[in-house]
Amino acid sequence: MSDPIRAAVIDDHPLFREGVITLLARTPGIEIVADGSTASEAVDIARRLLPDIMLLDLRLPGDDGIAAATTIGRECPTVRILILTASECDDDVATMLERGARGYLLKGCTGHEIVRAVRGVCGGEFHLAPSIEARSSRLRSKSAPVAAKTAEEALTEREELILAEVTKGMTNKEIARKLNLREKTIKHYMTNIMQKLNVRNRLEAALRGQKRQHPSGAIPPTDVTSSGEQEVQCRFPGNKINPATRNNGSGKACVD
Repeated sequence: MSDPIRAAVIDDHPLFREGVITLLARTPGIEIVADGSTASEAVDIARRLLPDIMLLDLRLPGDDGIAAATTIGRECPTVRILILTASECDDDVATMLERGARGYLLKGCTGHEIVRAVRGVCGGEFHLAPSIEARSSRLRSKSAPVAAKTAEEALTEREELILAEVTKGMTNKEIARKLNLREKTIKHYMTNIMQKLNVRNRLEAALRGQKRQHPSGAIPPTDVTSSGEQEVQCRFPGNKINPATRNNGSGKACVD
């Protein structure tokens, strides 16, 4: 049996945080190792415990989640960051993913999607909320899709390799270390890749790389319901979890 995924949850809204903790703790193969409510606690947990994945809100007391994710990415690169926030701002999405986050979910998502994202990110996938991915896809489709597809085929073997690593959520520094190249060289390659793919930022390049790996557009899903866990509908703000609903097998419960 493989080791469980060690997860930490950071959010300053207690009801929401406890709801996510309950969801993940009841999911086979996932273990909650810590939780917190501030950016400083997030960094401390990452340094002390090195969880496999940290679910992190952007809006936190003190330093925000962006600062925390930046520090964690620099000091604890093995800790995968999955953003779970209410912000749909394109700038926030691009900033977080450019700084090494492996995924970005919105607080209106379902428990099924949270579990799928946790498993996918820990399995090397790149996970975005469907509405964010769809919006990014629409933006790309309006900017010369035919030319972009033609250019995409012109990537060199080295560029293909680097794009594949970007799709996994790796930073330029991590890619440079893996390929035994200078970070400045990776930045140069990334500039060429984004120009060839006709994309505006690293996020869109990663999405294009993911679609390239799965041309049909269907990334193999993780069947979370077959393992016996119930789906928990997440809303923000919302209601407390009903303990009776947790245990009676009736289906959905609500969390803040």
